[in-house]
Amino acid sequence: MTEKTVFGACPHDCPDTCSMLTTVKDGKAIEVRGNPDHPFTQGGLCVKVNNYQDRVYSSDRVLYPLKRVGAKGSGEFERISWDQALDEIKTRWTAIIDQHGPSAILPYSYLGTEGLLNGLNAGDAFFNKLGASISERTFCDSGAITAFFMTCGPTAAVDPESFVHSKYIVLWAINTISTNLHHWPFIAKAQENGAKVVVIDPISTRTAKKADWHIAIRPGTDAALALGMINVITEEDLVDHDYVEKYTVGYDELKDRAANFPPDKVAQITGISADDIRTLAREFATTQPSVIRMGVAIERNASGGNAVRAMSCLPALVGSWRHCGGGILHMPIWAFPVNWDGLSRPDWIREGTPVINQWRLGAALTGELETKIQSLFVYNSNPAVVAPEQDKLLEGLAREDLFTVVSEHFITDTARYADIVLPATTQLEQFDVMFSWGHLYLTINEVAIAPLGEAVPNTEMFRRVAHAMGFNDPYWDRTDEEMAQDALDWSNPVLDGIDLDLLRQHGYARLKVGSPDEFVPHREGNFPTPSGKVEFKSSMAAGGDMVLPLFRQGYTGNQRGGEIDPLPNYIPPNESPQTNPELAARYPLNILSPKSHAFLNSSYGNLDAQLHHAGEQMVMISPDDAKARGIADGDAVRVFNDRGAFEAVARVSDDARPGVVVAPVGYWAKDSRNGRTVNAINPPAFADYGNAPTFSDTLVEVTSAAQAAE
Repeated sequence: MTEKTVFGACPHDCPDTCSMLTTVKDGKAIEVRGNPDHPFTQGGLCVKVNNYQDRVYSSDRVLYPLKRVGAKGSGEFERISWDQALDEIKTRWTAIIDQHGPSAILPYSYLGTEGLLNGLNAGDAFFNKLGASISERTFCDSGAITAFFMTCGPTAAVDPESFVHSKYIVLWAINTISTNLHHWPFIAKAQENGAKVVVIDPISTRTAKKADWHIAIRPGTDAALALGMINVITEEDLVDHDYVEKYTVGYDELKDRAANFPPDKVAQITGISADDIRTLAREFATTQPSVIRMGVAIERNASGGNAVRAMSCLPALVGSWRHCGGGILHMPIWAFPVNWDGLSRPDWIREGTPVINQWRLGAALTGELETKIQSLFVYNSNPAVVAPEQDKLLEGLAREDLFTVVSEHFITDTARYADIVLPATTQLEQFDVMFSWGHLYLTINEVAIAPLGEAVPNTEMFRRVAHAMGFNDPYWDRTDEEMAQDALDWSNPVLDGIDLDLLRQHGYARLKVGSPDEFVPHREGNFPTPSGKVEFKSSMAAGGDMVLPLFRQGYTGNQRGGEIDPLPNYIPPNESPQTNPELAARYPLNILSPKSHAFLNSSYGNLDAQLHHAGEQMVMISPDDAKARGIADGDAVRVFNDRGAFEAVARVSDDARPGVVVAPVGYWAKDSRNGRTVNAINPPAFADYGNAPTFSDTLVEVTSAAQAAE
């Protein structure tokens, strides 16, 4: 018997990008565990991944190409060969292209796998060459990234490990313990050393319970709170004037804008007392180093981008950037020299190619958009669960004239509607190189076991599909290792001394950006903005729509078009009792759909261990709201609005503030009580920046299921 240990990396859309070790015995993976040598992830894996081998060897895995034999949505398939699958794809696509043009084909992918080779951009080059419609991916962080770039530019900003030096930590719209678990030990160490930890979140999350102060903000009002803090800091002259004068632009204009947001007014908007707003601002300004860790949930409302703009102004106002452990942490991904254009080949996009935002898939498939979609190709995503307007989306997927191909590990809610299902490898069966949007380490993922059945990685799948369609560009003749060499600028100083051989020896390597104890990139300004300074008044706003590297594949920037307000502002929510009383008369509760502790979006929503941990789909509701509706803990309830409805189990808890209900995302529709999930009620509306989604900007009503059935 032979046994070996193989370096790997968690494949998921999570800031932690954990370094993993897989023990392989006689060709079979017998254990997957965290790498104890990794300085950030330190040997731990979360509940989502700590039994990853069970996912790999699940009896429900798709291991061979499949062809639909039953009705769409039935999940009835027969096994076919890869040649048959490719022939069917070529035949159907050729006919569609001849009749409707290539733009009638729409790819749909996100970050079910996050690696440079098999992740977000794995199919872009193929679909650009084909001439397919562009799938605009703005599901997550597009608005926040736009806003952060406008203010601070594409900077890693703060090393998450340097939080051990912070004295005042604001965790804003992030449930660190559930969605950024490996950052928590650094925060906890700072807390042990006397730092104050503040959580700003409408929900009393696992993280909020560990904080020194939980501020239960009203959903969608974060921009007002940040502007209120700026008001207090400027009016009480808590400003680091030396830093502001040397390293910022637009201070006077920002001060004038913030004058419109005094604490008493902001209290009415946010539901936070004026005294607490003043205390938060004063403590953040005077307790240095102070730092903000913002979560992706911050952008999910009408004013999300403006919230990030205002929050990103705060550290420069008070000089937090002078200190190790001070500033604002968003996405350290910008430290990685990724060759995004080489991965996506935007030079192959034909002029006039339609752009369809993924948030509008239901509308695209039901004929509401100008471009008529005749074929859908899905990989690295499960839109039937993660996209809004679920009723409309499922109606579109059920079209008999829609030719749908899905590459998957399992027969997901989306794959049930496919005409062809292609078997995808898991992370243990494929090679990849992983960047991170939560730390500063490059991580390798080696092949631990031979692919099961006839599963292939995305790299090989698109080689096969490209060759089947007659594409002979050398792009599709490269090996995975050659693709890895092309995916990064290895000559960049941050990769000095780092290559694939080094990664294979150690499993990971820290970018050459200095140690966490020395990481203070903006002590003397040096921001990657047009001015080189923090731009309270953004010069980029004059350009209107912006094309950012990570979203270049069809990214259209600001949804509203034209010039953007160069200063941060507050835009009231689309749906709230305060701003839309007529709608609230019918649907008085604001619903939030955060990430589950046990799932990663819809990944693991079908596996026994994670389902056991998560329990059945629940809706958290405050005691006051439950009592008013005659709902008891454990009751079956119906959650609904004009867009749709789903059923769940009520969890009556003070963790939800009155007027707010909470339903974690990720449960599969086929296992739900009425075949629908929380995205049945979420809107397709865009936020203020970056075509970001607004699924925290939603009103619903909750009734007992028994009452609804009467």
